[in-house]
Amino acid sequence: MARGLGKGINALFTDFNAKEEDQFLEVKVKDCRPNPYQPRKEFAEEAIKELSQSIQEHGVLQPLIVRKSIKGYEIVAGERRYRAAKEADLEKVPVIVKEMTDEQMMEVALLENLQRENLTPIEEAQAYKSLIHTLEVTQEVLAKRLGKSRSHIANSVRLLGLSPEVIQKINDGTLSMGHGRALLGLKDQDKSMAVVERIEAERLNVRQTEKLITELNERKTKKKTKPPEKDIFIKEREETLKERLGTGVTIHQGKKKGKIEIEFFDNEDLERILNWLDHK
Repeated sequence: MARGLGKGINALFTDFNAKEEDQFLEVKVKDCRPNPYQPRKEFAEEAIKELSQSIQEHGVLQPLIVRKSIKGYEIVAGERRYRAAKEADLEKVPVIVKEMTDEQMMEVALLENLQRENLTPIEEAQAYKSLIHTLEVTQEVLAKRLGKSRSHIANSVRLLGLSPEVIQKINDGTLSMGHGRALLGLKDQDKSMAVVERIEAERLNVRQTEKLITELNERKTKKKTKPPEKDIFIKEREETLKERLGTGVTIHQGKKKGKIEIEFFDNEDLERILNWLDHK
């Protein structure tokens, strides 16, 4: 068991070991249904086929953990074995039937995947977010129940704030969680895909990506430097026109020529200003 995760399971008062009230059964594969709270969305077909071949030769060595439902059984843990058993055309699979609430089912499913490191960073983040919402707990409370640090939970959930395109890149393994965290620091998120293209083209690691984003942010800050102070003569003329026209006026003075901007609220206000100018 991965370090720290045992605390999470103990917090549920449930683990994968058999108890007196548990039932050991062989049930029909067709009576089993995938876990509706399964955080893992992608299952590698090649890995399923390999496990299927092993099952054909040796059978299902580890029982699935299930709970009874109205129509058969819901898989709490062992969906990969279930898929491989279907692939191998098995009629029945061994199961341990446990009584679990929806909340316990969600937690155990997440813990099993975390132990096996089966989840992508995005699947993990989505699972944390779902648990926080369903269990109505804070990130700190969830972290204690799962044996994780609060910062790990927070940093994972923050990834969901990235654009869908970047999220997909992390989900398919093109970008790492570290790349995603670096991209969160980009001030102009509209440029995130342009940065991703550079990461891919130049094969930038996380540290190099962080350096690139720091440089881009500094350039953006320089562009936003305050414009030079207006000449006092120009400012006085602006104030005079504002008072006479009763609206906002801005005078832009260039090196060779300038322009005056006069604000108006609607057509009637525009006519009022034009009439004033006609009489001057």
